[in-house]
Amino acid sequence: MPTPAVRKPGSVWTELPRPVSASTEPVGHVRLGYARASTARQSLDAQLGSLAETGVTRVFSEKISTRTTKRPELEAAVKLAGEIRSSGVRVALVVHEHKRLGRGIELAMLAEELKVGDVGLEFLTGELKGSHDPSGIVFTVLATMSGMEREYIRDRALEGHESARKRGKTIGGAGVTDNDMLSMALHLRGQELSLRDIAKRLVITTGAKKGQHPSPATVMRMLREHDEQTIRSSEA
Repeated sequence: MPTPAVRKPGSVWTELPRPVSASTEPVGHVRLGYARASTARQSLDAQLGSLAETGVTRVFSEKISTRTTKRPELEAAVKLAGEIRSSGVRVALVVHEHKRLGRGIELAMLAEELKVGDVGLEFLTGELKGSHDPSGIVFTVLATMSGMEREYIRDRALEGHESARKRGKTIGGAGVTDNDMLSMALHLRGQELSLRDIAKRLVITTGAKKGQHPSPATVMRMLREHDEQTIRSSEA
């Protein structure tokens, strides 16, 4: 191990910074802002103004549709928040309203990712206005909402598959997922990665979407169908 410069012969002993322990109480509090507009014509001024008034350390902003699953600035904000939190500093992601982060399952999966990273949420207005700790009720509600939407997507998918079989058609998505992708997804799930992170690490190898990442919903459906098949096999 290399010797620090302050440890040379004849120097006065100086205590070096100690590594952050998991049990150490967070020191300080950093608040990162995020603003989003759905179209290029919409202004971010109101959101940026409200974030500036709260004294956030840094603001990430972008103009991108809610229907777009990849949001570079939001991903950058979440990544930085995780890095700051891992250094032992308490951190929260601040937005004007929860709808700026997404809707339904997208918001729920983001909350799941923030909870894993022990990153808080703060909404300046709207139904969820206020500061929310990762272990608080809001994260629990969002997780429940995620489960409900996953069940809804699953039921709709199964209905669609059954309808396709009756019409003699192939099941949608057959050209997107494959056994190799399933094996990798199962491996990543075993490492307790979120659906969003799993999707980022998978690549479609065939079809019109070759080279792209599958959506989190596609990954969820693939894993759910695998689990159901495993259960049916064990009961047979």
